[in-house]
Amino acid sequence: MQQVLIVIHLIIVLALVGVVLLQRSEGGGLGMGGGGVSGFMTGRSQANALTRATAILAALFFTTSLILAVLATSGRTPSAIFNAPQPAPGAPAGQGAPQGGGVLDQLRQLQPPAPSGPEAPTSR
Repeated sequence: MQQVLIVIHLIIVLALVGVVLLQRSEGGGLGMGGGGVSGFMTGRSQANALTRATAILAALFFTTSLILAVLATSGRTPSAIFNAPQPAPGAPAGQGAPQGGGVLDQLRQLQPPAPSGPEAPTSR
């Protein structure tokens, strides 16, 4: 479904760009024209139709953008370290927490186990 919405979104974007480029420039903002009757669609009724088409396409663009944003975030789980499940009380630090837990759990899993016995460093 997401791929279909992306294709529809791209078609709307291309149509919106085309409709905006068809509209007659009133001020010649880039210094390229602004006057004359040599436009493709001239007259008041065509300008109203292009304005209405622009508004409809813009509304469709925003709607598809919002729907795609909701679909993209609907399957995600929270990734904050505060939302990670806590290990059971009395369980050792590396056990009891899931593999994909919080950042601290992942760092504990990467850390090598502390040596024990006579080869353990002593603090002086």
